Amino acid sequence: MIMITQRKAIAISGEIKPCITLTAKDYEGISRLARAAATRMPDLVSVLTEELERAHVLADGLSEQTVCMGSEVEFRDDTTGKVQTVMLVYPGDADISQAKISILTPVGAALIGLSAEDSITWETRTGEIRQLTVLKVREPQFA
Repeated sequence: MIMITQRKAIAISGEIKPCITLTAKDYEGISRLARAAATRMPDLVSVLTEELERAHVLADGLSEQTVCMGSEVEFRDDTTGKVQTVMLVYPGDADISQAKISILTPVGAALIGLSAEDSITWETRTGEIRQLTVLKVREPQFA
């Protein structure tokens, strides 16, 4: 499976994945969450851990076009062509009726650290392989 991305890509388990960038704060928070969820959700935590292992971690902020926790992300499911806008949040803040998706979902784990125009393949909870492309990223609006 080959992926075309705007930034350099790396091979993970024979699959090419785009490089991702995280803030140190997001890296620490997601790492803690992954350790806490490891026994309940081992498959998803494995995917999330793989994302963390290949991340470039920055001490300070990211480009406003990079998906971080709290970002609003517009992406296209390249399989169906459907465009969605969601906010990436921690599990306690997830609410699908408000388009707030958890980092502990397959699509949430796929989105973290990507930038506008990056594409990635990911596996749904039912085992279907899909590809998405990030169209737009709006930085978090903290109160």
